[in-house]
Amino acid sequence: MSSHRISPRQFEAYVEEALASVPAQFRQYLQNVALVVEEEPAEDDYDEMDVPEDEELFGIFRGTPYFERSQLVTDLPAQIAIFRGPILRNCATRGEAVREIRDTVVHELGHMLGLSDEEMPY
Repeated sequence: MSSHRISPRQFEAYVEEALASVPAQFRQYLQNVALVVEEEPAEDDYDEMDVPEDEELFGIFRGTPYFERSQLVTDLPAQIAIFRGPILRNCATRGEAVREIRDTVVHELGHMLGLSDEEMPY
């Protein structure tokens, strides 16, 4: 089955499953972090990440990394956004899309914890 047949509701369910698969010692850092599904990245997302608009973004972490937050300063709530359109365009099968969703959730969680792309485990 083509990944393009994944409904928005089913895509969100896969994101929730990916989040549930994150080990508990990492999930604790997700308190006060919104995990959202958006259809496409905004132009500002490309600018923020310094990514050319002809490349696809699968997700983004918006906010201050967890270990850089100050107890004295109230930052806006952090957000992890997963982009449905780019993932579905780049995955030929449902299984491939589900794996990419999980990888993207974990990747953005890494950014939330302050890891750079070079420090990611994959």
